[in-house]
Amino acid sequence: MLVIDRSLRCLRAGAHVYDTASRRWIAAAPADAAEPITALEAVAFLQRDGGRPFRAPIGVIGPNEATPAQEAIAEQVGALLGSLGLAVICGGRQGVMRGAAKGASSSGGIAIGLLPNSDPDLANPFVTVAIASNLGEARNAIIAQASHCLIAIGDSHGTLSEVALGLRLGKTVFGLAGAASLAEVRQMRDVAELSDALVAHLLQLPDT
Repeated sequence: MLVIDRSLRCLRAGAHVYDTASRRWIAAAPADAAEPITALEAVAFLQRDGGRPFRAPIGVIGPNEATPAQEAIAEQVGALLGSLGLAVICGGRQGVMRGAAKGASSSGGIAIGLLPNSDPDLANPFVTVAIASNLGEARNAIIAQASHCLIAIGDSHGTLSEVALGLRLGKTVFGLAGAASLAEVRQMRDVAELSDALVAHLLQLPDT
C-alpha cells in the first residue's frame, strides 16, 4: 500500500521509502502516521511536493493526419499527464499532437512542441512552449531522446520512426488506437489501462 508521510514529505510503500534523488525505493522503518493514497495521487505528490519531480517530459507521438477518435484519445492522454504535473513533448503540429497539447494545457500542464520548421507561430494554439528546430524529420530523434517514455497514438511513417528510435534508445513505448504493432510496444486497450501502466512504470514499486 502506498502512503504519504507528510511530516517528512516522502512517499512510502510498506517497509520502503521512495528516494527522489536516485528514483529508487530503499528500506526504511514504517512511518507511525501516514496517509494512504492511490498510485495516481503518488505521482502527483512527487511532481508537486516531493522536492525532485520528474523533469523529463513524456513524449506523445502520432500522425499529423489523425482520425477524430485518435485526436480525442490524445487529448485524454494529455489531460492525464497535465493533471499529474508531467510535461508533454510532441511534434507541435496537428492531429495527435494538437490533441495532446490541448489536453495538457487545459489541465494546467506544460505542452512542449518541437517543430520541424523555423517558425514557432506554426505550432498549434495549445502548445505552451514552441521550439522551432528547423531540423525537419530529424527532430523525431530529439523527441525520442528527450522523453522519459513515449506514448504512441495511431501510426504513420514519422510516428514509426519515433517509436523505433525510442526502442533503440531503451525507452518504454506504450501504444494506443492503432499504434505500431511491434513486439516491444506495450499495447494498451484504453486510456484507463495506460494510466495504470504509466504510473507503475514511473513509480517502479518495490516488492513489499
